[in-house]
Amino acid sequence: MKTLIALNTDLSAQPTTEGQAPDWIELIPTGPTVTGRDGRTWLFDDLAQQLVLSAFISRGIDMVIDWEHSTEVVAPQGEPAPAAGWIDRLELRSGALWGHVTWTPRAGAQVATREYRFVSPVFDYDDTYRRILRMVSVGLTNKPNLVLTALNHEQSETQKMAIPLALAVSLGLDASATDEQALAAVSQLKATATARNNEQPSLDKFVPRQDYDKAVSRATNAEQALETRKADEHKAVVNTEIEAALKAGKITPATADYHRAACSEQGGLDRFREFVKAAPAVVEPSNLGERQPDGTSTALNAEEKQVAQLMGISEADFIKARA
Repeated sequence: MKTLIALNTDLSAQPTTEGQAPDWIELIPTGPTVTGRDGRTWLFDDLAQQLVLSAFISRGIDMVIDWEHSTEVVAPQGEPAPAAGWIDRLELRSGALWGHVTWTPRAGAQVATREYRFVSPVFDYDDTYRRILRMVSVGLTNKPNLVLTALNHEQSETQKMAIPLALAVSLGLDASATDEQALAAVSQLKATATARNNEQPSLDKFVPRQDYDKAVSRATNAEQALETRKADEHKAVVNTEIEAALKAGKITPATADYHRAACSEQGGLDRFREFVKAAPAVVEPSNLGERQPDGTSTALNAEEKQVAQLMGISEADFIKARA
């Protein structure tokens, strides 16, 4: 949304009593397309009319008329911007916007004696459709709007435009910053960056890149080794718990792999231990895994054979004696 003064109205053409300033003045001519003296156009259609009236009513205060747009130009700088009059009502007449004015004595006399002939409205409009949205203020002026004028002050066509707001904020400036201020801010940033690049790094805060990379690599390898050792230790503990549960008959060999996988999850080993404590024996404990089938025997190893030979007994008798 932009705020701009686009139009001028000749007060001498307004209906009035002889020798007096007019009570009603035309602010925006009949739309829907409104063209300024410089050729720029704005939209003042039915929607714009309703938006303008609604915004004026909702603001709850009269709209100021000043001299040469002092409200918009010098007031933000802290300088006086006295009122020339006040508009307390807006009215649509055949698509044009009119305002009812109460003039101050000085301004009323200047208008009546034609010291000031024009009023120039300030209004907000949207960037997309250029639709007028609300009235801001009205200025007495004798300078109809010129090409590329922002507030109807006489300027050349090479008038400088304000720098983009986003750029101003990035540079730490306000929206009214000039090109020279922006260039100075950029130069300062470049100088600061150059100074930082030329700074000698402090050895107590910085290390050579190779030493840093080596330290990171060692730390990473140590961390990985620690994780591997933890995983191996956990696996050994799980296998021990599984074997104990098998011997106790709390689980069957067919479910051993399931329980082993469950123990690998977070908190899985603790849950398995609690399960084993509470679970009844599903099979009777046995030493079948350690027993040999009937009718089988284990051959002697080399040491046992040597012992049997020294004792002067056969290998078969040695096996019987060992059993």
